[in-house]
Amino acid sequence: MSDTAAPASFRVTPRAAAEIADIARREGRAGAGFRVSVSAGGCSGFQYGFELAEAGAPDDLVIEESGVRVFVDPVSLDLLAGSALEWNEALIGAHFVVRNPQAVSGCGCGASFAIA
Repeated sequence: MSDTAAPASFRVTPRAAAEIADIARREGRAGAGFRVSVSAGGCSGFQYGFELAEAGAPDDLVIEESGVRVFVDPVSLDLLAGSALEWNEALIGAHFVVRNPQAVSGCGCGASFAIA
């Protein structure tokens, strides 16, 4: 599944896209995309994963925001439906945050969540 517009099921904020582009530039991979995934684990049952990726898989959803490509596999997309990838800067540090309406609880680090 490939899509060039951000669907209602998952979106990337312009601030998150700018940070992805900055990270890719600093890593010497200016053309790289960004993979968002969900896997079993973490202290709440599921955990988010983020990594630079050169290309998506054939069945990935591809979201383009501000010139950045974000890849989400179909299994992860089910757990990310209605979510948004954001960049959060706070006194304790800066990091990616997934605002997931399906999450009923999460851990303090924000990388792990549970669904009902």
